[in-house]
Amino acid sequence: MTKPWRGDKPQICVAHAHYDLKGELARRGSPYPCTQVTSLDALEKVAHDAEVLVVSMLWKDRILDWTPNLKLVQSVSAGVDHYGQDLFRERGIHLCSAQGVNANAVSDHAMGLLLNLSRRLYEARDDQKKSYWRPTSTKADERLHELSSKTVLIVGFGGIGARVASLCRAFGMNVIAMRRSVPETSPEGVRIIGQKDFLSTLPLADVVILTCPLTPETFGLMGVDAFAAMRPDAVLINVARGKVVDEAAMIDVLQSGKLAAAALDTFVEEPLPASSPLWGMENVVVTPHAAGETQFYERNVVDILLHNIQAMETGGALKNQIV
Repeated sequence: MTKPWRGDKPQICVAHAHYDLKGELARRGSPYPCTQVTSLDALEKVAHDAEVLVVSMLWKDRILDWTPNLKLVQSVSAGVDHYGQDLFRERGIHLCSAQGVNANAVSDHAMGLLLNLSRRLYEARDDQKKSYWRPTSTKADERLHELSSKTVLIVGFGGIGARVASLCRAFGMNVIAMRRSVPETSPEGVRIIGQKDFLSTLPLADVVILTCPLTPETFGLMGVDAFAAMRPDAVLINVARGKVVDEAAMIDVLQSGKLAAAALDTFVEEPLPASSPLWGMENVVVTPHAAGETQFYERNVVDILLHNIQAMETGGALKNQIV
């Protein structure tokens, strides 16, 4: 089979400000020439020769005008909502996601946020700064929560959602998961619902954890109607995408006591503006879109990248192919 590259090996360009993917390729003894840049301006200067582009949040659709030799874009993130997929189809360029690359990290983070809220660790940290030893409350409903027997609704049941479900079950929680299509059989201990049953199921949930991708169906899913359906003692955790949530509606229910608390890793605007009221709300935990962060990120991304380069050369199946 004729290789799709101009020469014997593809010219790889990595455009990422944080992950040393070029270094990881070198550590693997990769034979492929590779350049890495950390900004859009720097990418424009070197993009012309790129046949494989490894990129994430630096992506802009105008990059396609700079890359006449491009054959494959390997996203560094699982989410690909910011890529103009129709443009890829028009130009015959493959787009692959990094789905699964940080499933362990994101699900760990979701559980960390859940434990933070249920055990009010954020409150303990604030007390520590003030050298304050908080006494045990005499009122049962003011004490810390345990997860056992509580019900969690996981919105999105891909790799991340499935692992969150497994972890929640290990804590003795009742697990309901929403996915686009309802299978004939469900994993043990998990009740699967479709989106049509979302609003009617929300009142059952002590915890709602968002792990879904951003799609036209999930855009604004957690809106006024969804928050109205939630119980006032429930909590929300978002490790999905910021635009899955109507932030204004969420802030309103958090401030009015109609939602007990939220732990948020993603936001409509990132970085979260300093003017956002979320920063100063005692019943909100904010993390800076860090759920996917892991010391194994480079290793996991390069595993997918090398597989897809070899698949391009042999006619095999691309992993996580979007286009």
